[in-house]
Amino acid sequence: MTDQDKSNAPVTQSQAEEAVRTLLRWAGEDPAREGLLDTPKRVAEAYADWFSGYRDDPREYLARTFEEVAGYDEMIVLRDIEYESHCEHHMAPIIGKVHVGYLPDGKVVGISKLARVVDAYARRFQVQEKMTAQIAQTIQDVLQPRGVAVVVEGAHECMTTRGVHKRGVSMVTSKMLGEFREDARTRAEFLRFIEGSGRR
Repeated sequence: MTDQDKSNAPVTQSQAEEAVRTLLRWAGEDPAREGLLDTPKRVAEAYADWFSGYRDDPREYLARTFEEVAGYDEMIVLRDIEYESHCEHHMAPIIGKVHVGYLPDGKVVGISKLARVVDAYARRFQVQEKMTAQIAQTIQDVLQPRGVAVVVEGAHECMTTRGVHKRGVSMVTSKMLGEFREDARTRAEFLRFIEGSGRR
């Protein structure tokens, strides 16, 4: 087996657990200590949950649409979608909310599917700017609406628990496509809708 083959081979549960033991030893701990005996297994299982987005195809969530909407073509907004992600630079948590809006063009999607798209991208190692763009572009590509607007807010633990240690700081990113980008009034209407949300 070549080095390339080895790097592409699936990582087993036991290998993941051994990696956690290595980190514990590196931090100065004894993985054989009673309180840490089950920690490698717990951490591996937590990773399977935190990063389940790699196993999901966000586009599939938007595949089923509804066209019997009585000609409804006004803005649809789902706000305050809570998410948990992890910074790809320090593997530290990012916790926040996403607000999604779109202008349907003959078809709509179940609102829970929008939340699932957010989760599919959030449950990966992320950069908030990239996640914002991914959510918006996926909705645009699959639903083909007249426009999509996404605003993401996030508190980055890589900034609050290390480095500059600044608490109470949140980052806001946005991606506007179609009419939301081209029409200032449409964009302003969306921003008014999310102003009343329970944002951080």
